Amino acid sequence: MLTEFTKMHGLGNDYIYFDCIANPNLIPNPEKVAPGLSDRHFGIGGDGIVLILKADIDGADYRMRMFNSDGSEAEMCGNAIRCVAKYLCDAKYLTSNEVNIQTGAGIKHIEITRNAAGQFESACVDMGIPELNGLFIPVNIDKEQVVGELITLSNGKEYNFTAVSMGNPHAVIFVDEISDEHILQDGALAEIHDLFPNKINVEFVRIISPTEVEMRVWERGAGETLACGTGASAVAVACVLNKLTAHKITVHLLGGDLEIEWGDNDHVYMTGPATAAYQGTVEV
Repeated sequence: MLTEFTKMHGLGNDYIYFDCIANPNLIPNPEKVAPGLSDRHFGIGGDGIVLILKADIDGADYRMRMFNSDGSEAEMCGNAIRCVAKYLCDAKYLTSNEVNIQTGAGIKHIEITRNAAGQFESACVDMGIPELNGLFIPVNIDKEQVVGELITLSNGKEYNFTAVSMGNPHAVIFVDEISDEHILQDGALAEIHDLFPNKINVEFVRIISPTEVEMRVWERGAGETLACGTGASAVAVACVLNKLTAHKITVHLLGGDLEIEWGDNDHVYMTGPATAAYQGTVEV
């Protein structure tokens, strides 16, 4: 059956979006469909697929389900949720500038900025309170905060990492310079390390100033992506925990910049754009 889709990205972190609001069973086996559609040679190409649905819990307006390019379902994606907000605006589902979206990591509140013509411009997402307790991230380290812990990879390399969950788990590693080897080799090995029972997203970070950092990310189930909103949020938290930056920073990713603030109320706020690339139909 031919099914309509919209290709969207947040700073190059691209997904294939399906409007399942009228028909929640439009994509009956998303975990099986995602790898083929995400293939950049034989499919549409993307970091995964996202289903936009009606919410099924109180307090939420809509629901987002996302599946990585390997078919695994992820709890949350900061770049994807901004794209969902843009889609809801563009498709006229949303007329206000606020929306609550249900995710696998709970309900996320989003405030939308529109241009003079009333079109979506950017979104600020309340990413919630970061989880720092090792066993709840989860990491196989029983500590209230997992800061500067040693990890030895299977290739013998050692790093100190800080673990943060933003609804999905992250290991943040600070380095003087970020190389391809860090991401493509060491990030891949860290993802599947025994310390991380549910695998983990891995960020390598270079500090530029107290208000500015550079990062690259190896995403669990997807490999390197051009941007990661939950990862940038985790990086901001890790920077503060390690006394390296202020609470509000600009994070430079391969696909562009995100503004992240760890607020006085302990919530993390992420602000950034979302872009629609094209629409089409595909056999699913």
